[in-house]
Amino acid sequence: MNKWGKQIKIPAMYMRGGTSKGVFFLKEDLPTDPSKRDKVLLRPIGSPDPYGQQIDGLGGATSSTSKVVIVSKSNRPGCDVDYLFGQVVIGQPLVDWSGNCGNLTSAVGPSIFRGLVDAPLDGVAEVNIWQENIGKKIVAHVPMKDGEVQELGDFALDGVTFPAPEIKLEFLDPGADGGNMFPTGNPIDIIHVPGVGEVEATLINAGNPAVFVSASSMGLSGTELQGDINGDADLLTRFEAIRAHGAVMMGLAESVEYAMTNRQHTPKIAFFETSASYTTSDGKEVHGEDIDILARILSMGKLHHAMTGTGAVAIAAAAAIPGTIVSRIIGDARPELRFGHPSGTLKVGAEAAHDQAGWEVKKVTMSRSARRLMEGLVLIPDQE
Repeated sequence: MNKWGKQIKIPAMYMRGGTSKGVFFLKEDLPTDPSKRDKVLLRPIGSPDPYGQQIDGLGGATSSTSKVVIVSKSNRPGCDVDYLFGQVVIGQPLVDWSGNCGNLTSAVGPSIFRGLVDAPLDGVAEVNIWQENIGKKIVAHVPMKDGEVQELGDFALDGVTFPAPEIKLEFLDPGADGGNMFPTGNPIDIIHVPGVGEVEATLINAGNPAVFVSASSMGLSGTELQGDINGDADLLTRFEAIRAHGAVMMGLAESVEYAMTNRQHTPKIAFFETSASYTTSDGKEVHGEDIDILARILSMGKLHHAMTGTGAVAIAAAAAIPGTIVSRIIGDARPELRFGHPSGTLKVGAEAAHDQAGWEVKKVTMSRSARRLMEGLVLIPDQE
């Protein structure tokens, strides 16, 4: 490659969705070869960056802001748009396609901007999304006015500074194909982790695969914020070891080493404790009587500043099913709950049913918001 060559221009949109941000591309504007496509996608985000800052790109040096999305008009019956999510690793030349981003799902609905979806002039557009990473359908309810997606409103989402219109999301049949929501068949398993010991965990596949443990099993209270977790290298190493061994037990990775190097996006690992009062990262007070449970989730090896969208889906599913870490802590299974996370609270709901094949979650609902931050062209060096 000629280091003095020109930059190429690719149409793109920079979107906030929920508590995440990502660069959105149309499938037709990217190479069809996956390896070439991934090489192209790394550069506008600014990865790989050994400094961990993504200064030469649009990534924000956190798992919540190092993301790409590919959208296209869907040919699948009953769906309007296909949505493929990539978690861009900050320090490695890797785009992890192993799971969905629930937060950025709320920004897929406004694909109406790209002419991919027919929408009413006023009211609410029902956008049927096919999530390609996990092979599931999601319905986004997008507010419209005068033929435009509404981006200014009064819906407050903890973890996002400014209000915006509410986008209701329905994650349909979020469990793994074949109803295998618990890959081991158990609502709670014992993970044997060398150097850590035996850890009780719920291994669940809903929205994305996840490993759920109690805060007490990690010597934590459940009220921790990012500063309490992310500076503790030993604790993060223990979490990663549990996550990787859980991935192997769930059949998601051939080895612990593979999970640590090639499957960093999923499964997520989260920890929970009985409700208690705490102060959020922006100084708000959350009262224990106003929430049902404390929830914290790690993403790409660090504590998330709020809650991942797919983590919320899995929490809702686990709360609705008896015998999981979540339902055990809250005292019983319930179809709806509000949990406390580092930035505030979130309400989620799940429709669960039990038959001879086991538990199945038909739908998980929650609300997010989304807004365009920038649209136009990203420029990257010609890599030919």
